Amino acid sequence: MKQLLEVLGFLALVQGVLGLVHEFTHWHVGLLQRVGFLDRHGVYASLALVVLAFALFAAAESRKSH
Repeated sequence: MKQLLEVLGFLALVQGVLGLVHEFTHWHVGLLQRVGFLDRHGVYASLALVVLAFALFAAAESRKSH
């Protein structure tokens, strides 16, 4: 379970950072730009993904490894 949380956290972090890169440089990177209902809210969605990533990392750290 700990590894799953870490992988999901890593994916959320990467997509959040790529979303921010897309918003500020207009490079076509990341999957967040392909979600239609997030038009004009990309920065907020990307920041939410970065925060979610850190929450997943914290949850993974609180789990005991076996």
